[in-house]
Amino acid sequence: VQLQASGGGLVQPGGSLRLSCAASGSIFSINAMGWYRQAPGKQREMVAHITSGGSANYADSVKGRFTISRDNAKNTVYLRMNSLKPEDTAVYSCYGRIRPQDFRDNEYIYWGQGTQVTVSS
Repeated sequence: VQLQASGGGLVQPGGSLRLSCAASGSIFSINAMGWYRQAPGKQREMVAHITSGGSANYADSVKGRFTISRDNAKNTVYLRMNSLKPEDTAVYSCYGRIRPQDFRDNEYIYWGQGTQVTVSS
C-alpha cells in the first residue's frame, strides 16, 4: 500500500492550491484520510481529517479557508486551500487509515511523502 501526494508549490499570499493524495496497492478498505503539516521549527499539526462517510474536521487555523474532500472510487483525498497565508508555508503530508487485503482485520496508518507548500510574494 502506498500513498502518493502531489500539488504543492509556490503561491502568492491570497492564492490557492489543491493537494491530492492517492492510495494504491492491495487495499481492502480505507477509513479516515487526512493531512498534517509541519513548518520549520514547529511541531507537526493536523490540518484536516475526513471519515469514509465524508465527515470532516479542521484545525482552527484553516477553518473557512481549506476544504478536504475525497473520492472513494479513486482512493484519493484532496485538500483545497484558498486565501493562503505565509503562515501556511509547510511540508504537507497525507495519511490514510487502511485495511490491506491480506490483513483485513487490522487497520494501519499509511503516510504519503510530504509535499512543500510555500506562500510568499
